Amino acid sequence: MPTRHDIRNVAIVAHVDHGKTTIVDAMLKQAGAFAAHQLDSVDDRVMDSNDLEREKGITILAKNTAVKYHPKDGGDPITINIIDTPGHADFGGEVERGLSMVDAVVLLVDASEGPLPQTRFVLRKALQQRKPVILCINKTDRPDSRIDEVVNETYDLFLDLDADEDQIEFPIVYACGRDGIASLTKPEDGTVPADSTNLEPFFSTILEHVPAPSFEEDAPLQAHVTNLDADNFLGRIALLRVEQGELRKGQTVAWIKRDGTISNVRITELMMTEALTRKPAEVAGPGDICAVAGIPDIMIGETLADPENPVALPLITVDEPAISMTIGTNTSPLVGRGGTGKGADAKSAVKDRKVTARQVKDRLDRELVGNVSLRVLDTERPDAWEVQGRGELALAILVEQMRREGFEMTIGKPQVVTKEVDGKVHEPVERLTVDVPEEHMGAVTQLMGTRKGRMDNMSNHGSGWVRMEFVVPSRGLIGFRTEFLTNTRGTGIAHSIHEGHEPWFGELKTRNNGSLVADRAGAVTAFAMTNLQERGVLFTDPGTEVYEGMIVGENSRADDMDVNITKEKKLTNMRSSSADSFEAIVPPRKLSLEQSLEFCRDDECVEVTPEAVRIRKVVLDQKERGRTASRAKR
Repeated sequence: MPTRHDIRNVAIVAHVDHGKTTIVDAMLKQAGAFAAHQLDSVDDRVMDSNDLEREKGITILAKNTAVKYHPKDGGDPITINIIDTPGHADFGGEVERGLSMVDAVVLLVDASEGPLPQTRFVLRKALQQRKPVILCINKTDRPDSRIDEVVNETYDLFLDLDADEDQIEFPIVYACGRDGIASLTKPEDGTVPADSTNLEPFFSTILEHVPAPSFEEDAPLQAHVTNLDADNFLGRIALLRVEQGELRKGQTVAWIKRDGTISNVRITELMMTEALTRKPAEVAGPGDICAVAGIPDIMIGETLADPENPVALPLITVDEPAISMTIGTNTSPLVGRGGTGKGADAKSAVKDRKVTARQVKDRLDRELVGNVSLRVLDTERPDAWEVQGRGELALAILVEQMRREGFEMTIGKPQVVTKEVDGKVHEPVERLTVDVPEEHMGAVTQLMGTRKGRMDNMSNHGSGWVRMEFVVPSRGLIGFRTEFLTNTRGTGIAHSIHEGHEPWFGELKTRNNGSLVADRAGAVTAFAMTNLQERGVLFTDPGTEVYEGMIVGENSRADDMDVNITKEKKLTNMRSSSADSFEAIVPPRKLSLEQSLEFCRDDECVEVTPEAVRIRKVVLDQKERGRTASRAKR
């Protein structure tokens, strides 16, 4: 079979924060993607172009770049297409799409932390697709690095995932991505590789071990759509890999849709990636990753083929969703009234507010176009939809993006997606890996016991830290992180991946404390907060507008308490209303969107607006909630 030796396609996969995007930065700089005068002004983690990616420090969307590598022997330049994939299992759909575009993967592993749950997740996907693997031990300069042990742990992981002999014979590169240095010789623990000053050994390993794309001579066109983008001038852009044949600008091709129907369309624009920009091109051949415009309704997984001989490529399949939440229109008394809730003052800020059911549904439908791991289902209510995804983080990111676009929504408590096996209800379970200092081991074991987690493995590296592995129902991890960080004084590290389904674990009670619920509308007063702060932890500042049924704090007891947080200190003829106010107010606890979703109970939901995140009862009326509770007792 003929091959193209002028191109290599490789994906970089790793656990969260093991340095994928940083090493891609160094590859771009050393391959001459930036001019000399640009090098000082290029941002760190230049591939993380999304605002949320920069804020959270994680990769959310798979992105591709291309570098022109000039071999040291003076041969023709070789194009290396690099796919930077997310390391978080919640964005696994992005990983699966990225792997469908490449011929090999670089597995990046931290020289101190070693293989973690997401390393297992992304490696399993690569091995299932029979991709060759290059192991890169990154961050060798960390003071606590343990290179030999991490390499052995990685071999164990390959064996655990049933890798065959060819896959387990992988080359190893040692790197410090931040400094842009790689070597094939193992450095001392805690040091940068000494026999190299750049990434040249890394590039040469990629050229040697990543297979060049092969194709059939004179085969008809086949190109696979693996990602979508949008442009203000060109409309929807499809990113695709050409498997066979050639794709040309202005060419008429057969578009094979997901349902099997075929229609002829014309390619109005063809572009190839160079560094971080797309440049117009005339032709793309086998193995090329390119972008085309001119097909407004094209979807991920579809095929562009030869009109004379249209043959479809297999659709991209992704894992089943595990978590769902209800997203509906905002139904609170403060809908459309800005951050303060004072309508007239905030009108200028809320002109572009999106509050109708049609707007929310259209936005969810748009998300489905580019996100293959998401599902949107109808509910009994016409203004609410069930959105299913891989995990809590993926759904919270979607809500945060919608919030920034001006949407107001009501979000229900995250639930697990169950399925029936042999007549019994099965629920998703996760494999949770926890790294904690030894003194917090008991607290974490107790925390996992209440969430029905069973310990599978425990290892002590002898550095004062313990690594524990638990199999725990996904329900038990909703609301887990906040409590875990509190119990470990912020030192613990926890990561989980989907491990399959097991029979229903029974009732889980993850939150012991009730809520402090406002019993009337009004503005929060410092006087009322002073009296209430001994009852629990408050969430609101003085002056914040509240409404009946809104949750203003966490009760110190198990049941809910209705409170008047708008109570004012009355003026009498003995003293002024501001006298004797010497008691300090404890600063309220500010909950982020993710923390608010974790805090929710079954009868509570989260109101999300561009300016505020509020937790509220599903039923706002105090008397109605009382009647419902008494009926439930009877």
